[in-house]
Amino acid sequence: MRLSLCLLRNNQKKCLLTFLFALWLTMPVSSQFDPQISQYMLHMPTFNPASVSENGMINASGTIRQQWLGMPGAPFTTIFTVNAPLKMSEKTTNGLGIKFLIDNIGAFNNRAGYLQYAYKRKIGKNTLSLGADLGFVSVGFIADSVRADVNSEFHDFLGDTAIPTTDDTGSDFDMALGAFYSAQKYYLGVSYVHLNTPKISLNEEKTAFKVRGVLYATGGYDFSFREPKWKLRNSTLIKSDFTSWQAEISSRIEYNELFWGGLSYRFQDAAVVFFGAQLPAGMTLGVSFDVPASKMIKAQWVSFEAYLSYSFMFDSGKNSRYRSIRIL
Repeated sequence: MRLSLCLLRNNQKKCLLTFLFALWLTMPVSSQFDPQISQYMLHMPTFNPASVSENGMINASGTIRQQWLGMPGAPFTTIFTVNAPLKMSEKTTNGLGIKFLIDNIGAFNNRAGYLQYAYKRKIGKNTLSLGADLGFVSVGFIADSVRADVNSEFHDFLGDTAIPTTDDTGSDFDMALGAFYSAQKYYLGVSYVHLNTPKISLNEEKTAFKVRGVLYATGGYDFSFREPKWKLRNSTLIKSDFTSWQAEISSRIEYNELFWGGLSYRFQDAAVVFFGAQLPAGMTLGVSFDVPASKMIKAQWVSFEAYLSYSFMFDSGKNSRYRSIRIL
């Protein structure tokens, strides 16, 4: 109600910034460090360290996401991962990697960086992986973005001592654990991020909050057709901080392991259209568009996401070469 009155009486941009700031203060903190990703099935090391180097190749992958196109101060996220396998024996492989996260939303810019490790053991034709992330999370506050642009009749931002008067940053150690089981036609994974519940302090420790842990569970199954070049790949992702939860289901048609297109539904949030292709020289490109299904967010505020990866295998010796492989 207050947001509606504000939009009628004042500048829309100022009101939306006020709304985003208030939302950040009231919503679970964990969501700020775990931004929504629609193409989760392509970039699973972002939430499960055990999936690092699952394809047995060297991978450099990146995801960029603009949430709610056209909304001032809406989240903009960049996630970048690099990982590689280190084979120890016929049945054992170590996966090593790094992960970086940059998430900007309103007056806040969140950062995270991790070292990733996965221990992989062959069980028959399948693989069981156990992994961990070790790194840091941080929150930066841009004071001018609030004090210069927001003037709300419902809250005195300029006189609120809980809001820093200058730019400020807080950080803490962070870790995650995960398990991943993969077979020829299916996979299952579970992970828990922010295991140690990092504590972030701002404004000379006048404002402090804990980053709540989030449990992720994911799985996928491939259906084959009589024509072997066509496959139906299904996946699901469920996450919860034990106060609230979110789930989505996805399905995509893939042709000859080169092109795909599909649909997802994120319960009570958005419908997603996504498509992609395996490009030459080991490149993979994926694009998605989210159409909000929530009454809180206007339908024209579509979200856009792009995924790009480069996967290759390096063979040492005189005939060293690069070879591309298909995605999971």
